[in-house]
Amino acid sequence: MQGYSRNVNVNVHHITRVEGHGNIVVDIENGELKKCELQIVETPRFFEAMLRGRPYGEASHITSRICGICAVGHATASLRATENALGIQPSEQTVLLRRLNFHGEILDSHILHVYMLVAPDFLNAGSVIPLAKTAPDVVLRALRMKKLSGDLCAAVCGRHTHPVAMEVGGFSHTPSEQDLLRLRERLVAARADVESTVELFGSFEIPDFTRDTEYIALRKEDEYCFIDGQIASTDGGTWPLEQYREVTNEYMVPHSTAKRARNQRDSYMVGALARVNVNYDQLHPKARKAAEALGLTPKNTNPYMNSAAQVVEICHSVEDSVILIDTLLEHGLRWEEPVQPSRLSGEGVGACDVPRGTLFHNYVIEDGLITGANCIIPTGQNLGNIEEDMRDLVPQILYKGEEGVTHALEMLVRAYDPCISCSTHMLNVSFV
Repeated sequence: MQGYSRNVNVNVHHITRVEGHGNIVVDIENGELKKCELQIVETPRFFEAMLRGRPYGEASHITSRICGICAVGHATASLRATENALGIQPSEQTVLLRRLNFHGEILDSHILHVYMLVAPDFLNAGSVIPLAKTAPDVVLRALRMKKLSGDLCAAVCGRHTHPVAMEVGGFSHTPSEQDLLRLRERLVAARADVESTVELFGSFEIPDFTRDTEYIALRKEDEYCFIDGQIASTDGGTWPLEQYREVTNEYMVPHSTAKRARNQRDSYMVGALARVNVNYDQLHPKARKAAEALGLTPKNTNPYMNSAAQVVEICHSVEDSVILIDTLLEHGLRWEEPVQPSRLSGEGVGACDVPRGTLFHNYVIEDGLITGANCIIPTGQNLGNIEEDMRDLVPQILYKGEEGVTHALEMLVRAYDPCISCSTHMLNVSFV
C-alpha cells in the first residue's frame, strides 16, 4: 500500500443477501486506511426476555425460532442448559439420536452455504439460479444432498426447521428401525456426492489471504465434538462450559448494535475452520482425507478456507451418521419416556457447535419457571474477527480496483457464513 494516494470510500448499505441488516464502511485517505467497520444496524430481538416467566419445557421450542437454519442447534443447546439446571441425565439412546439429528443440521446448512452461496462466486454466476442452466449437475447434487439432510432431521425430530419431537430429557417420538435403515442406505449412496463435492471445491481457486488469530471450538477427547464437551482454544487453554463468560467477554462498539467477543486476543473465530483447527485429530479418516485433498491442515489461518472446512465436515457428518445408525440398531431402538427432572430449580449452561460456531445457552430456573436467560450466538463472536480480517485485507487488494475490492469483500463476509441471520447474497459496494 506504500505510495498509494487514492482517496477511496466504500459504503455498503445494506449488505444484501444476508438475513438481517449490516453495513460495511471503508475509508482510505491519501492511501491510508482511516476506517474499516462492519456495522450491524438492526435492533435486538429480545429472545432472552421472551423466556422469562415461561415454563422450562417451552424454552427449546421458543429459542429454536432464533434461527430457521440452526433451529436444531438452538433447540439442542436449550435442552442441555435446561437439563443441566434440573439435574437431568439423558439416556444413551437420546444422546445418540441427538448426535445423529445434529449431523442432519450440519449437512443441511453446509450444503446450502457451499453450493448455493459460495459456489456461484467460483462458477461465474451471480447466484445459484443461473447455475441451474449452466451447471445443472451441481445444482441437482446440492438439492439431492439437502433433501437427505432434511429427511434425516424429519425422521429423528419431526422436522428440521423448529423441531417438534425434541423434549427435555428425551424425545416425544422414536424413529423406527426401517426409518434408520432407509436413511443408512441413502447416506451410503451419498458418498459419491460427497466425493464430487470435494472434487468440485478442490477445483476452486481460494483467495490467498491469511491472518493469524485465535480459534475456539468445543472439544471432546473421544469424538469430533458438536454437543457438550469443553471450550478449547488454539492459543492454549480449556474451560468448562460454565465459564463461557470468561471466554466470550462480550462488549459493545459504537458502530454496531450487536455485541462482539474477545478472549486471549482482540478477536477470535468460531465455526467450521475453528473446529477443524481444534479437533482435526477427531475427524473421520475419510474426512481427514478430504481435508488433505483441499489443502486444509491445522493450523490454517485463511478465513476463506472456512468453506473448505465445511466440505470436510460434510464428509465427516455423512460417515459418522452411518456409524451412529449402526450403533443405534445394534443396541435396539425402543420407546423411552423422557427423563424427569430431579429438581425444579437451578442454573445450567448448554453449548453446541452449530454450523456457524459455538453457541451458548444459560438459564436460571426457579420452581419450574425460567427467571433468567443468556444466549451468545456464533456470528456475534465472529463479528470482531471479520472486521479485523477486513482491516488486514483491504490494503492488500486496493490495486484490484472497485470490482476486485467488492468481490473480495463479498467473498470474505460470505466465507464466515454469517447469520445476521444467514449469508445469502452478494454485497452492493459503491466507491465514492
